[in-house]
Amino acid sequence: MNLILEIITPEKIVYKNEIDELIAPTADGQIAILPNHIGLLTKIIPGELIIRKGNSQEALAVTGGFLEVAKNHISILADYAIRAEDIEVAKTQEAQKRAEKLMEEKVSDRDFRMAQADLIRAITELKVATKYKRRASKPTEV
Repeated sequence: MNLILEIITPEKIVYKNEIDELIAPTADGQIAILPNHIGLLTKIIPGELIIRKGNSQEALAVTGGFLEVAKNHISILADYAIRAEDIEVAKTQEAQKRAEKLMEEKVSDRDFRMAQADLIRAITELKVATKYKRRASKPTEV
């Protein structure tokens, strides 16, 4: 029996499909969710979501949110999520520089927190993109 995974952000449904396994970053560390997992509600922290289905694996960058498991259905309500292959590294590096520069300036608390969130998002995306590119460039064994 497979799991149904749905990842939802405020903007859109990022992912909805059957999967075999999900690995997610939580406040207590990474957790793996397999079919027939016990019911669970937990907080997701910025990091990499790994989705496994058959022999394939997909990675997404996520900046936080909540994960719920109930009856082989996983729902993730994420602040932000993007597939590794959709991350534009050059744009993300520029966003990181802008956020770092803004945080060095004297700005309001609100602007500082927004820049901090942008920085966390950029760093998370870059980590996932780098890992994904390394994984994609490895030759497959026969």
